[in-house]
Amino acid sequence: MQAFWADLGPQLWPAFWITIKLTVFSAIGSMILGTILTAMRVSPVRIMRGIATFYINTVRNTPLTLIILFCSFGLYQNLGLTLAGRDSATFVSDNNFRLAVLGFILYTSTFVAESLRSGINTVHFGQAEAARSLGLNFRQLFGNIVFPQAFRSSIVPLGNTLIALTKNTTIASVIGVAEASLLMKETIENHANMLFIIFGIFAVGFMILTLPMGLALGNLSTRWAVKR
Repeated sequence: MQAFWADLGPQLWPAFWITIKLTVFSAIGSMILGTILTAMRVSPVRIMRGIATFYINTVRNTPLTLIILFCSFGLYQNLGLTLAGRDSATFVSDNNFRLAVLGFILYTSTFVAESLRSGINTVHFGQAEAARSLGLNFRQLFGNIVFPQAFRSSIVPLGNTLIALTKNTTIASVIGVAEASLLMKETIENHANMLFIIFGIFAVGFMILTLPMGLALGNLSTRWAVKR
């Protein structure tokens, strides 16, 4: 047991810190791209709607593992896309981390877009008609009237998407990102007799990350609910 903790203990927090960073950066990027996709999806321009619909339907139905592998093998190894300085001593780990974030953003943004679109459906159609009658263009209508209400109505599904993203970060291990699940696999290889203890430690770690998110976002949803 002492050797087990000597191996696992010093690496546990750094691994979960990588998981947290993957979640935060991916969540911010997904929210930005998801909002853009939502605006395109409800845009009066037909080609914009078509592009957004095709992207969302295609990526949502593609396994996340394939997207992460595409970012690593397709964008980096075949096309030469690098997201870190090649002269850096930590080039490989930095580049893999950023490629993983890119993959999570491309994937999760589609679920963000669908969550926001469901929120848009709760905004009364008459508000959009009234805004158009006042001469507001699409950007003003979407940014000032529709999106703020849609966002408040979408807190719960967006929270579920964030929790799913946190759990999905385990897939980053397939391209060598040293997050929590990769440490778990390595620990199991070295201490197979401690299998259930290892599973329990990492399960509790992810619960500590996700349970407060659900509670906080549920409370926020109640406080920010659009009054009808």
